[in-house]
Amino acid sequence: NGSEVAVKKFLDQDFSGAALAEFKREVRIMRRLRHPNVVLFMGAVTRPPNLSIITEFLPRGSLYRIIHRPHCQIDEKRRIKMALDVARGMNCLHASTPTIVHRDLKSPNLLVDKNWNVKVGDFGLSRLKHNTFLSSKSTAGTPEWMSPEVLRNENSNEKCDVFSFGVILWELATLKLPWSGMNPMQVVGAVGFQNRRLDIPKDL
Repeated sequence: NGSEVAVKKFLDQDFSGAALAEFKREVRIMRRLRHPNVVLFMGAVTRPPNLSIITEFLPRGSLYRIIHRPHCQIDEKRRIKMALDVARGMNCLHASTPTIVHRDLKSPNLLVDKNWNVKVGDFGLSRLKHNTFLSSKSTAGTPEWMSPEVLRNENSNEKCDVFSFGVILWELATLKLPWSGMNPMQVVGAVGFQNRRLDIPKDL
């Protein structure tokens, strides 16, 4: 019908084994989800060498790009609404059966449509939670938003997404980058092993 779509083509087309399994897992997760605050899955190309996921196109790009551009002037009311959108999208994952744990919830993975609705996307690290806890050998996400247990590669559940949501709230409130001035390994040490947390500015 002439609708614009977004195509996520996997750079790693090593389709023997783990890469193909990860691709199929992301497709399986996205096919199940229908919610106004979750990026709409529209189809997939499942044959190498063109492994791709097709989703709705969200013209404003990522929340990260919007709130960290120079002279960002998003008013408080809109930022609160954005936070609620993220919470609703996250709740959709956690209320699924079985529970879906995103594990890489962060502002670059939150996409914004033309009406400023925020939607959760990029399920590359997600896990279907069949038991009480889940574990992954991969912590290839972005440590600035990750919970201590994920950074330590320990068992984790949906609470790790709630921690990441807290970092996103901090971003929306301060319009600052989390842990700016630290490299990723320093963040892993500070949050995962030294129990450090982001400071809440006194003027908030």
